[in-house]
Amino acid sequence: MDHSTSDNDLKETFASARTGQDYRLLKVIIQDEQMILASTKKASKKWDEEYDDFLKSETEETNPCYILYRLDSTNNQGYEWILLAWTPDCSSVRCKMLYAATRSTLKKEFGGGHIKDEVFATTKDEICLEGYRKHLKSQAAPKPFTAAEQELRQMKLDEVQTDIGVDTKQQTLTGVAFPIDQEARDALLCFLQRNINYVQLKINLDKELIQLDHGDLIGVKDLPSKVPNGEARYHLFLFKHSHEGDYLESIVFIYSMPGYKCGIKERMMYSSCKNSLIDILEQQLQMEIEKKLEIDSGNELTSDFLYDEVHPKQHAYKPAFAKPKGPAGKRGGRRITRPPAEGEEEY
Repeated sequence: MDHSTSDNDLKETFASARTGQDYRLLKVIIQDEQMILASTKKASKKWDEEYDDFLKSETEETNPCYILYRLDSTNNQGYEWILLAWTPDCSSVRCKMLYAATRSTLKKEFGGGHIKDEVFATTKDEICLEGYRKHLKSQAAPKPFTAAEQELRQMKLDEVQTDIGVDTKQQTLTGVAFPIDQEARDALLCFLQRNINYVQLKINLDKELIQLDHGDLIGVKDLPSKVPNGEARYHLFLFKHSHEGDYLESIVFIYSMPGYKCGIKERMMYSSCKNSLIDILEQQLQMEIEKKLEIDSGNELTSDFLYDEVHPKQHAYKPAFAKPKGPAGKRGGRRITRPPAEGEEEY
């Protein structure tokens, strides 16, 4: 059954699906910045017997969507569901960010207690039944950037926002900690999922809030043009390169401050918030930042520069400064002399 629904219809269908046996699959898409129910499927067999047929027919090669798929198992709240976030690699960056930003809203609307598992899929191999079973096996030995880890990062970010309100600033040993707004948090999660490789953050000085300037998929050659000439910014870039025969993806944090082109307050705020922001990225989001840089111009950000910063060259050994030797030849013992006292003879 294929149909589009209003927001009220979506909520009514969610309410019915949470406890009813009729629905096997719900497909949700974003249209005109609104989540709508695109199609549904009725259950007629066991969940794993119709999984591949339903998922194959409901996922398109180029268009992202959410799939809610009901299992046969239940818990105290009703039937258990899988949430599949389908974002094919060929989707636009804007679509990927839009779906990443609305996932938590969808879970809240449907009821997170009914969702047993989440799957992030970008290829057909990941969204088929075999791919889902591989995903289940991977939970026993989590790999970097699994769905479970993304959920943990989101929870940690939510904890940060609870402790630090929008209208407050927290004094710490490393400076001032401003809260990160929702759009910036979604972009950071999108960055961790490798949907984008560049995020630029700015400070809203009036609201005392860290916000997203923009996120994108860019090459190293595009990086210098992203750095503003007259404003300070924080940047995260995924530097993809080879080192000693190994392919590496290194996260680089860049703090750009164009000197006195910025006002005193802006310079002080960016400098004070930098360490606190890094703490959130590393400790709360568990982001492994390979290198932290401070620059005053984007012209410095070449591929060679980043490579040398991530893999600094080992300097040759330099011996410690040696004290010059005294004159050659035999030297007698050191003599301590004083002038003769009054009445003594001088020898």
